[in-house]
Amino acid sequence: MILFPAIDLVAGKVVRLERGDRAHMKVYSDDPAAQARAFAEAGATWVHVVDLSAALEEDEAARAANTEAISAICSIEGLSVDIGGGVRSLARIDELAALGAKRIALGTVLVREPGFAEVAAQAFGDLLVADVAARAGEVRVNGWREGAARSVEDVVGELAGLGFKHLVFTDIARDGMRTGIDAEAYRRVARIAGFPVVASGGISSLDDIRALAALGDGVIEGAITGRALYEGVFTVGEALDAAREGGAAC
Repeated sequence: MILFPAIDLVAGKVVRLERGDRAHMKVYSDDPAAQARAFAEAGATWVHVVDLSAALEEDEAARAANTEAISAICSIEGLSVDIGGGVRSLARIDELAALGAKRIALGTVLVREPGFAEVAAQAFGDLLVADVAARAGEVRVNGWREGAARSVEDVVGELAGLGFKHLVFTDIARDGMRTGIDAEAYRRVARIAGFPVVASGGISSLDDIRALAALGDGVIEGAITGRALYEGVFTVGEALDAAREGGAAC
């Protein structure tokens, strides 16, 4: 199981939001590259970066600061970078790939523009990740601010049919809240997709990581954790050990 420490960016700063709400934001660092380097030095081989300024359609200065931070993170030796947030064009995919991203997540555009999703999947293949977030079974888009009037089952099934092979599923009600995971939700999404998924939202303890790993390689490809790391609930090293204890290789 891959452990993805999370770096959420707003205007070049490392932040965490509660349930995706911009009004409830805590800043953890002014140096995203230093944070990523610390994760790598602790044993992480991947990091999950979210460009919240792009996702929330903030001003150009905020978005430029995030792109600069992403470039610096991608330059860290030995660290693979998974990037998402506001990726809505083939040009942006090209830009992020040129910066060194190893995976690029698409969210809103996959739901709003299925034709684009098909073209992107054909053009970029394994580089792309479908980023699906939901609350109470309904997919949310546009920085989680809007309902898509579509179910998780519908959207995930459609994306799998287009050829996506990586998928992050976020339980919005749990994201940034350290409330624990819903293991059954990940079983259900993996079953619909036909391949293992990356779990996001609500990891509050090492037991949650063990529980995800115990679901097996057929259900869980990886786990994203952010706030619990920043607030000292556990370290990257402890999380990696917990994943191994849960029965999956990291």
